Amino acid sequence: MGTVRYALILLGGLLVVGCTTLPRQTPPEAEEGTQAPAPEREDVVRVPAHTGTAVIALLARARQRVDAGDLPGAGAELERALRIEPENAVLWHYLARLRLNQSRWQQAEQLAERSNALAGDNHRLRRDNWRLIAYVREQAGDSGGAEQARRRAEALSSDLNEDK
Repeated sequence: MGTVRYALILLGGLLVVGCTTLPRQTPPEAEEGTQAPAPEREDVVRVPAHTGTAVIALLARARQRVDAGDLPGAGAELERALRIEPENAVLWHYLARLRLNQSRWQQAEQLAERSNALAGDNHRLRRDNWRLIAYVREQAGDSGGAEQARRRAEALSSDLNEDK
């Protein structure tokens, strides 16, 4: 039930037509008692203004599937959206989050890395991807890799704080 609830929260803000910002979500609690970083109130992931109507419609369908508890179906809708807009780093990020919720750790990390490769100067998105990567690596027992990813996320957080 927690996975479905998290996925609902994750895709909930994404599917509001006309809205260009989303609340940043964090992964669920780790099985070994380690908790993922808490979201900061000012954190948002901005959906690109050029996101097309077909992609918005697919996101709405993904939301419906999540509401029905169909996480694989929601993933399929996000994948369709990515076939339309393969350079949309935010879509890659949200698919990574969905895969994280499905405990598909390796794929979640790879998708977050892909999102980072496309994110350009979107420091907030890149930071969130590095946080996701750190969480996945921690779950895999790679504490060194997790620490490295956390440092990269923190560096991007510092960049965001300097921009204020």
